[in-house]
Amino acid sequence: MARVELNDVGLLYETGGGVSDVSLSIEDGEFVALLGPSGSGKSTLLRLVGGFLNPDTGTVVIGKETVAGKGRWIPPERRNLGMVFQQHAVWPHRTVAENVAYPLKLAKVGRAEREERVREALELVGLEGFADRRPETLSGGQRQRVALARALVGRPAALLLDEPFASLDAALRDRLRAELGALVGRTGVTVIHVTHDRTEALALADRVAVLKEGRLEQVAPPREVYASPKTPFVASFVSDAALIPVEAASEKRFELKGSGASFEIGEVLAPYGLSREGTLALRPQDVELVPGGRAIVRAALFMGDSCEAHLEWESHSLRARIPIEARIESGDRVRPVFTSGTFFPVSQTTIQDPNLKRSQR
Repeated sequence: MARVELNDVGLLYETGGGVSDVSLSIEDGEFVALLGPSGSGKSTLLRLVGGFLNPDTGTVVIGKETVAGKGRWIPPERRNLGMVFQQHAVWPHRTVAENVAYPLKLAKVGRAEREERVREALELVGLEGFADRRPETLSGGQRQRVALARALVGRPAALLLDEPFASLDAALRDRLRAELGALVGRTGVTVIHVTHDRTEALALADRVAVLKEGRLEQVAPPREVYASPKTPFVASFVSDAALIPVEAASEKRFELKGSGASFEIGEVLAPYGLSREGTLALRPQDVELVPGGRAIVRAALFMGDSCEAHLEWESHSLRARIPIEARIESGDRVRPVFTSGTFFPVSQTTIQDPNLKRSQR
């Protein structure tokens, strides 16, 4: 296994997009999820590590070797990386064992050792007894396991995953996530996992790196990213928070900009201090509803163990997660009560994680 390091990496496409001044260290054996919406740069970063793209600036280091940088570029096949993509790319004309063995054949590993390592890899991903099967006889989840076994059989320095479960149905996706988490724990492999699915990132990763428009917004353990966002974007993308422009009247009392409506918050997290103007991030679970009031319920959605109410409140959209027994219905008038929220001063609404390098700000 190996440490992976990105130092001030930048790559801009002629058509727009890319990444700028990204620095990120992924420790040996660590699982890091690159999380962000489409176009945020997460797949670009993965391809820079994999060697499919060459950075305009900065360096990429795997283990102790600089594999990309000024005047230096090591091709993908020489970086000792395992890769699994959304499309599993399992060859239909080869058996499961032949698919998994392919990297070892390229590396000229002897037949006896090759067969033993293929057997171990298939056992690792739960495909014992499938060695002689053809891919067309496998389910989508089984084919993705074959791709994972093929990525691991070469004992890579790191494993790169690019939306590997995106094309699978929800139930299978959940099962394979759990299997992947257990598998990574058993192998101790370093993992970089690209996803736009925040549930997946929070469930699997040791740390989550949230990207927006090619820059890192925050890098932290899942619980910290969720509970203590460093920017309004992180609060909105990771925890579904509504972003409301406000003026602070006191530590817990705020006024809505534009309407002057006043309200209180039970507990306020203000990571950069409480100034006069700013943005308040309100998560659905931080909003309780009281019958009667000026907010209108536009939709009440059954979520299984709870309901989610979509509100129009003082020209702003809010969501509230409420108990099933509350019996809130579309068209009801309610008053939102806020148990907690995160305040970002207007001058700090784009500040990044203070642990990030200055060049990334």
